[in-house]
Amino acid sequence: MQAFLKIVGISARQQMTYRTALVAGLFTNLFFGILRASLLIALYQGETSVNGMDVGGAITYVALSQAMIAYLTIFGNTEMGRTVSDGSIASDLIKPVHFILLWLGRDLGRSLVNFVVRGLFFIGLFSLFYSLYYPLEIGRWFLFFVSLIFSWLLNFFWRMLVNLGAFWSPDIQGFARLAFGFSQLFSGFVLPLRLLPDWFSRLSNWTPFPGMMNHPMEVYLGIYSPSQLLGAFGHQLIWLFILVFLCLALFRLGIRRLVIQGG
Repeated sequence: MQAFLKIVGISARQQMTYRTALVAGLFTNLFFGILRASLLIALYQGETSVNGMDVGGAITYVALSQAMIAYLTIFGNTEMGRTVSDGSIASDLIKPVHFILLWLGRDLGRSLVNFVVRGLFFIGLFSLFYSLYYPLEIGRWFLFFVSLIFSWLLNFFWRMLVNLGAFWSPDIQGFARLAFGFSQLFSGFVLPLRLLPDWFSRLSNWTPFPGMMNHPMEVYLGIYSPSQLLGAFGHQLIWLFILVFLCLALFRLGIRRLVIQGG
């Protein structure tokens, strides 16, 4: 645990060194957040509510999803996959921490910095342009943060699963773009799932992706009934277990292939 916490701390300090990039990312998120909110307002066309989500809730959904882009690394990355291609994975494999736990610590350090700089600061700036919804119940805040933690874990293990494909491919960029494009669409990042056709929402719920974005946003907005709330947390936990299992299994197979090939 001590080694893991050191990895998190080092990663956070590294992320803080790129202050200009953090600020640039913050204002880029703000621009696209305002654009997305404007499009949603036009989509409502004066309607007060669509499928249980009013226009204020939709704007708040956009604000939260934009604020969490960097925290959740919603656009994905192939950093780990590149270490397989260039051979630098060898140095990671000899560290006194399991390979997946090592990358979990690195990702957590970056995400914590982005949560503050590109998350909380973003909400403050966005509220200057639009009126946002803030829950009054402490319990709602607690459930939101718990769901957001599960969301982060789901995103991490999904990205890890995609990156592990590098053991079988010299370049996973094309596959990764396709995989992360699917996760953005089916997670509710592009549009809240409630605003999409019912058949699409039902299809999405057979995947892990709603737990990566849509669930914590709707927990925050208080849209779920008690039974739906339990279902949302159950969905996140079940898929988290599945993704962890798949990552561990694929990692074992990948390492065996790497060693056999003399990598």
